[in-house]
Amino acid sequence: MNSAISSAVKGLHLNLDRAGSWLAPLTLRLFIAWEFFESGLEKWNGENWFADIQDRFPFPFDQIPATLNWELSMWAELLCALAILVGLGTRISAIALIVVTLVATAAVHWPADWSTLSELAQGYSISNKGYGNFKLPLIYLAALMPLLLSGAGKLSLDTLLARFFWRRNHR
Repeated sequence: MNSAISSAVKGLHLNLDRAGSWLAPLTLRLFIAWEFFESGLEKWNGENWFADIQDRFPFPFDQIPATLNWELSMWAELLCALAILVGLGTRISAIALIVVTLVATAAVHWPADWSTLSELAQGYSISNKGYGNFKLPLIYLAALMPLLLSGAGKLSLDTLLARFFWRRNHR
């Protein structure tokens, strides 16, 4: 009985590992693509409010005109989201979106005033109560890191192109 259960658990783990190498990165890519494309569309259809917070942008973005920052952010969110969706240039797109997220966190989501870790921890929320709200950007960074470090996964244009060029170079 123990051997049958052990064998079933090993089989389950093997099947989950096989499915995971295809589906885990795809799940992250779908989540990231949706979130950043939605944000890019809001900028596309909205009014530029970056001039109001330009002084809070970290260097070198505080030296760039607010209009250009708006355009850079919008296009990075739109184009990198689409690239990540199809798994093309995933690592480069992940780096670009990490930069966008870090700038947004510094300029908008980080608490303005805090002196203790417990005060800082109040900003780990999704709210607008004056303590910051860096929880969502941290979730985005956590989802982008595996894409940066491991790539788009097996179900991607990155993998398809790599196989094509590998076969072509090894004939």
